Amino acid sequence: MRSILRQKIRAYTLTEILVVLVIIGILVLLALPNLMPLITKAKTTEAKLQLEHLAKLQQGFFFEHSTYSLDLAEIGFVQDQLSSDGKDGKANYKIEIVSANNSAFVAKATAVADFDGDGVYNVWQIDQDKTLKEIMQD
Repeated sequence: MRSILRQKIRAYTLTEILVVLVIIGILVLLALPNLMPLITKAKTTEAKLQLEHLAKLQQGFFFEHSTYSLDLAEIGFVQDQLSSDGKDGKANYKIEIVSANNSAFVAKATAVADFDGDGVYNVWQIDQDKTLKEIMQD
């Protein structure tokens, strides 16, 4: 039994593992600036989908009431908890209706986080014709 315990097992040392982790960390830091536009683009999908959903709800409300609504709850839109509000928040965009009357509405989605750290927050907008456009690029 003692001979089994005294046998050397071929393995990596702690130093070798740490060197590999440092190299991986350096490679990630070099690649991160190139990946930021992709991350921002992926997050903007949330704004587009939420605004398109809001436009459909506004259209349904318009068919029933012949006017567009300024109230998100009135049309049945539920805003997910924002990621800036706490640990359970998932939404990266705050949705709001900017204007609404008998013939038109404008809604916008404003990012609650600066995705690439440049101080500019992404803003998207949609209207009654479902014209989706980026107002402020992050």
